[in-house]
Amino acid sequence: MTAAENQPIDDNDRQTQLLRGALDMCLLALLTREPAHGYELVRRMEAAGFGTISYGTIYPLLTRMRRLGLVADEQQVSPTGPPRKVYALTRSGRVHLDAWQRQWIRFADTVGAILTPPDHSRTRS
Repeated sequence: MTAAENQPIDDNDRQTQLLRGALDMCLLALLTREPAHGYELVRRMEAAGFGTISYGTIYPLLTRMRRLGLVADEQQVSPTGPPRKVYALTRSGRVHLDAWQRQWIRFADTVGAILTPPDHSRTRS
């Protein structure tokens, strides 16, 4: 038995790594549906099945995407507390999202092709 075989399988770690590469794309996709504040985006990600995502992950990413011009923010009055920032997709954000979606589909297709076992039922010529 090798050392790798003795290592426990950490699905959460793998999920975190996969999400890290797709989180900005997922947030932009959620914002195509409707503008939202950070708390709402966390809730939507969790409802989509990503599990617990910390605000410490979402807010810095939203700030970076705002600086890059992918999202715009606007202060809105909150009925239960201080004003909150609501984020909306910009035209540049839409262009980036479209490109990232095409790239993601190519990437997922490539990984899927590697992970799919070869069909041994075909006869070789």
